[in-house]
Amino acid sequence: MKALIAAGGKGTRLRPLTYTTSKPLIPIANRPMLFYILDEIEKAGIKDVVININKGITEIPDAIRKENSWDLKITYIEQEKPLGIAHVVKIAEKKLKDSPFVYYLGDNILKGGINEYLNEFTSNNCICHILLSKVRDPERFGVALFNKKGKIVKLVEKPKKHISDFALTGVYFFTPEIYKAIDKLKPSKRGELEITDAISWLIRHKYPVTYSKVTGWWKDTGQVRDLLEGNQLILGDIDCDIEGKVSSDCTLEGKIKIGRKSVISDETTIRGPAIIGKNCRIKKSYIGPYTSIGDNVEITDTEIENSIVMPCSKINSSARIVDSLIGFNAKITSHKQTFPSGHKIVVGDYSNVEL
Repeated sequence: MKALIAAGGKGTRLRPLTYTTSKPLIPIANRPMLFYILDEIEKAGIKDVVININKGITEIPDAIRKENSWDLKITYIEQEKPLGIAHVVKIAEKKLKDSPFVYYLGDNILKGGINEYLNEFTSNNCICHILLSKVRDPERFGVALFNKKGKIVKLVEKPKKHISDFALTGVYFFTPEIYKAIDKLKPSKRGELEITDAISWLIRHKYPVTYSKVTGWWKDTGQVRDLLEGNQLILGDIDCDIEGKVSSDCTLEGKIKIGRKSVISDETTIRGPAIIGKNCRIKKSYIGPYTSIGDNVEITDTEIENSIVMPCSKINSSARIVDSLIGFNAKITSHKQTFPSGHKIVVGDYSNVEL
């Protein structure tokens, strides 16, 4: 058994962050999304992993090499253009060879891992096993249609009308027969080879396609709100671990992690679940529930809640910050600290700002 991870693409829905950071490396609870996937693959006993990356990108291999915490054999394939997630499987065939494999989209987080579903795949004697989750916005996903016996009869990519509540989660199990289906595909209207079309081809040609309904939580982190929800879900399971220094005039409530060499001072209140990275300086501030603060962040005179702050940022603002994603090395200051007064902003392409 091998694993294939799709870690390429442009991440257009998370711009401007994805102009400078590969989407799978955006942190949730202070760890890149991709690292959670590698954790689960290793727990499933899989050793060989193929990761698809954009052509010329070294950021992902560098981050994995720096972390170096998995006993995995990892190789990389480059995709010159984003031609679809089925195209990723096509170009990975030489690496995967004749092995069955789990295909994991790099922006998906699945609580509880894949062991249970891997066992179902191997015991079902099937060509393809897919994971489904009931969602409130099926128009954003590929969805599955069933007959009266509960068997999958069709998959539809991003339906314009409501036809099913059950979305494909972005975790698939395949045998090498999937290559035959992909070879028969033509590009969709989006100009891509769709994995839903490949699986639909298998269904039409009577290959055994089975499924599991995910009972725990699953998140496709394609949008900011999804990242924040994923952050909430992971922070909900953290344990208290205070390695930094907290002055006696500060208040800590709930489950909180504070990294080494961080200093919390000047009547700061931190209400968990929350995580503070290493070498942070936080004073005269309120850090609310479901907030992740990356390494080397400085926060002064600020209230922030339900947000992700990436490393090396500096925040000094009398405004209350909520439901926000703040990028690497960002700087946020109060408009009251400079003259003339007023909001001074530089807004990149595809940004969203509320003042």
